[in-house]
Amino acid sequence: QVQLVESGGGLVQPGGSLRLSCAASGSIFSLNAMGWYRQAPGKERELVATITSGLSTNYVDSVKGRFTISRGNAKNTVYLQMNSLKPEDTAVYYCYADIRSSILDSTRPYWGQGTQVTVSS
Repeated sequence: QVQLVESGGGLVQPGGSLRLSCAASGSIFSLNAMGWYRQAPGKERELVATITSGLSTNYVDSVKGRFTISRGNAKNTVYLQMNSLKPEDTAVYYCYADIRSSILDSTRPYWGQGTQVTVSS
């Protein structure tokens, strides 16, 4: 079993900051890219940022210069530092990781349970 556990969401005023964390645990043979998606009410899920095992990063245009994705030293954790938050950043944020759980399995994405981020005055 593979688990992704997120933390760090909450309510913040416009212009504020939050840091999301996600840790992968369980049966992990190899872990490749990790990242964050978000889904706002009435909208489709949107890829926010990704980071590869080689630490290459990619961001959706709307968060470039404001959000920073990084991985922990153990490489099974991923963080999303969110600065200069705007009301339009309000969404449920989901962590994902491309994991191969055993030598017999293929790599596939695993998802966290989601954490709510609300940007409002």
